Amino acid sequence: MTETLNKTERFQALHVPGKPLVLFNIWDAGSAKAVTTGGAKALATGSWSVANALGFADGEQTPLGLAIENLRRIVTATELPVTVDLESGYNEIDKTVGLALEAGAVGCNLEDSFPKNGTLRTVQDQVKRLRQARQAAGDRFFINARTDVFFQKPAMQHDATMLAEALERARAYAEVGADGLFAPGLMNLELITQLAKASPLPLNIMVSDATPPLSALAEAGVARVSYGPRPYLLAMRALEKAAREASR
Repeated sequence: MTETLNKTERFQALHVPGKPLVLFNIWDAGSAKAVTTGGAKALATGSWSVANALGFADGEQTPLGLAIENLRRIVTATELPVTVDLESGYNEIDKTVGLALEAGAVGCNLEDSFPKNGTLRTVQDQVKRLRQARQAAGDRFFINARTDVFFQKPAMQHDATMLAEALERARAYAEVGADGLFAPGLMNLELITQLAKASPLPLNIMVSDATPPLSALAEAGVARVSYGPRPYLLAMRALEKAAREASR
């Protein structure tokens, strides 16, 4: 437990606006070892990658017990702090967070949308769920509150109204103990800058083909950058290419 608390403190300290923590998301113990060797400061699973590596679809289709066992193997394979993508928390968010903490995770992502269709929960509903998560985890566990506001419309339609909604959620989530705000889907640098400046929580942005470069995100005040499913897709493409060449 003491070792986990020390890792949690290290992980929390890495969230510095303007000097983003880069998380090259992993999916199993093998990828954890590779990314650790590659010089990472911390590790984070991505639910899409974990699900696909285990033969499931994303959206809480991976059995919780299997996801937690996978997490346990990852934690054992590295000395780095590990945060886990718990999607929407499955059916019992307090139980799920407790299992992740017991497995050695220093934090988690929790979404404010429904796994089945991606629609947003009400602010009140998500606040209740985050409060339960905080009570289950105690103080020393980094809860990265993911808001899927920017997944509700195409990137070209992101505007000040959506920014205001994301900020409303950020403030509400901070009040019940969230430690970070994850806003995947947001790619507009001006909106990223405004969100990072106004959010009471350090901002986490996910990399996509249209995401501004890391230097621009740092200048905008972003504190954490995640690669999501991209590392898994990169590895699978390389494996497929090698297999094709070997089969010629």
